Amino acid sequence: MRSLNAALKNGKVLISDGAWGTLLHSRGLQPGECPELWNVTHRDEVFAVAKSYIDAGADIILTNSFGGSPYKLEYYNLRDRAAELNEAAAAISRQAANEDHFVLGSIGPTGVVLMMGQVSEQELYDGFCIQAEALQKGGADAICIETMSAIDEAALAIRAAKESTDLEIVCTFTFEKTMNGEYRTMMGISPIDMVKAVKEAGASIIGTNCGNGFDQMIDIVKEIRTADKTIPLLVHANAGKPEFKDGETVFPETPELMASKVKDLVKCGANIIGGCCGTTPDHIRALVNELKAP
Repeated sequence: MRSLNAALKNGKVLISDGAWGTLLHSRGLQPGECPELWNVTHRDEVFAVAKSYIDAGADIILTNSFGGSPYKLEYYNLRDRAAELNEAAAAISRQAANEDHFVLGSIGPTGVVLMMGQVSEQELYDGFCIQAEALQKGGADAICIETMSAIDEAALAIRAAKESTDLEIVCTFTFEKTMNGEYRTMMGISPIDMVKAVKEAGASIIGTNCGNGFDQMIDIVKEIRTADKTIPLLVHANAGKPEFKDGETVFPETPELMASKVKDLVKCGANIIGGCCGTTPDHIRALVNELKAP
């Protein structure tokens, strides 16, 4: 079994992939369509996205399963196909990655709020188990529980993944800068709160993704490192802060601009670096080239 933690022990920085939604929409995914259904209806297109990141030099690719929980899929009347769609997602990325690259099985937030009583903990746990088991069956090397904002949901997802698979667990939260200059999730969780909670829940790699470009991610990484100086840290940054221009959302940071900041992010303590919204294979290729440069 491939181990991310073992690969990171020699101090090597691993490069992850970039945005999936951005590329799937460029290939024809329409607003309101289920991205995860494309794993069976447009398999070649999903494979092309995964392979494009491998060809760009990424060491790690994720899976097209971010919204693959039964509760997310219920919106599309696909709840009963959760296992099928997640397994297909992992199998596609596994094929693209071959045996010499890592595949992280992506699990995103469900969209339900536990404290509101919308669903029971057991029901949510069972859904995460279905997703994690299917991702492992499809060939994922680790589970990446990402874009989290609430500790209770993240901890439940981590426990489900640990108890239903034998894979390493990565967990990342998404932070925004508040009016007083602090970083918090939409549920009020700070980076330091996140570190303690996800480590206790059982994640062996932690981090942050989405919502921010490299400049903000550097600040977040510095804060995380005040709480833990050694745990492996993953960062998936947007291509800058999104801007609304001419009726559409654009991400301003070019591959060259992102690459110019990647070594600063490494110096602050990031061990795995990739992209989120707005990033493309060109961004990932630029990061790879910059880190290889003397």
